[in-house]
Amino acid sequence: MPSDPSPILETFENPNPERDYTIRMEIPEFTCLCPKTGQPDFATLKLDYIPDRYCIELKSLKLYVGSYRDVGGFHEAVTNQILGDLAAVAEPRYMRLTAHFNVRGGIWTTVEAEHHGQ
Repeated sequence: MPSDPSPILETFENPNPERDYTIRMEIPEFTCLCPKTGQPDFATLKLDYIPDRYCIELKSLKLYVGSYRDVGGFHEAVTNQILGDLAAVAEPRYMRLTAHFNVRGGIWTTVEAEHHGQ
């Protein structure tokens, strides 16, 4: 089914590669699993990037994010994996991923990771 979660990210050509501009996305329904308990962890992901030759296609991003629902991982590892995957396909001039995880055990966690292009 075309809307099934998928780890494949797609891009399209940047319509204005000569200009620096920032694309901001907010993904409020991110879910992964705690690697210790198997319980779901929920987060809002905020992605900011300055594209170079490519932009991230939104539907593939949605399906990619959905592919984490059954994946166990610590907040730090998951955030850095997602940033790494996004930066690898989009090759941006700059990219920052901020993951605001919901409270667990009375503790809020926010992980912020950055990529600086060549």
